[in-house]
Amino acid sequence: MQQIRERLFRRLIILCTWASLVAVGLICLFLLLSGLPALMEIGPLRFLLGTEWRPLAGLYGILPMIMGSIWVTAGAMAMGLPVGLLTAVFLARFCPEWLHRILSPMVGLLAAIPSVVYGFFGIAVLVPAVRQIGGHGSSMFTAMLLLAIMILPTVISVSEAALRAVPDSYYEGALALGATHERSVFFTVLPAARSGVLAGVVLGVGRAIGETMAVVMVAGNQPRMPKGLLAGVRTLTANIVLEMGYAVDLHRGALIATGLVLFIFILLLNQLLASITRKEER
Repeated sequence: MQQIRERLFRRLIILCTWASLVAVGLICLFLLLSGLPALMEIGPLRFLLGTEWRPLAGLYGILPMIMGSIWVTAGAMAMGLPVGLLTAVFLARFCPEWLHRILSPMVGLLAAIPSVVYGFFGIAVLVPAVRQIGGHGSSMFTAMLLLAIMILPTVISVSEAALRAVPDSYYEGALALGATHERSVFFTVLPAARSGVLAGVVLGVGRAIGETMAVVMVAGNQPRMPKGLLAGVRTLTANIVLEMGYAVDLHRGALIATGLVLFIFILLLNQLLASITRKEER
């Protein structure tokens, strides 16, 4: 009876694995078949390096959206990464047990909040606050702030798990050599957990660059080259969701090709994470 259960469980695992592979393959096939013809018709260089997005005029340049996605993601990581990493260090090595039982579920709750709720928070709180600095409030800087908050649970949870996975002998050895608690954590434990921390960083980048609804609600959504932190900007994901509802023919194909570009970028991020992991294992 035990052998039958083990065989069934093994086949279930194999079935789930193949289902995941088939799902990814179908997504790749759809993007290639639907987006590649439009990309070839427009021209790869005109599509990727064009600075004007005006479908009614036959102009399909997504460079402003690419730059918008890069700037928003970079700003979000610059603001959110230090907070997330230091929070993870505190939870893993400095936080009392009773306080950890309170803070850990709160971090998990941040990950469970829907994107549209973050968007409402951005409209109600962040946009008026940024408006006091300058501009209309809906801007690249507002999107950076909101995404910095949204990536925190990913960075914190992955980094904390990596820090807790470091053997206690590393920490105890540093103490035995005369290091303080703080120096042992930041100069011994943290470097030993760098592969897991980098994994959290890459996952945070993926979360930031793939976010749609919250960014649409606070970024201003202007399809032009970024002109400053307080000016409006449009990202790749926002460009797709804003226009897909009424796009037809070449316009629709260009939006799907935009998704293909975004998909390739995410694949490159995953490949970067895999290469970092393999390097650390070696």
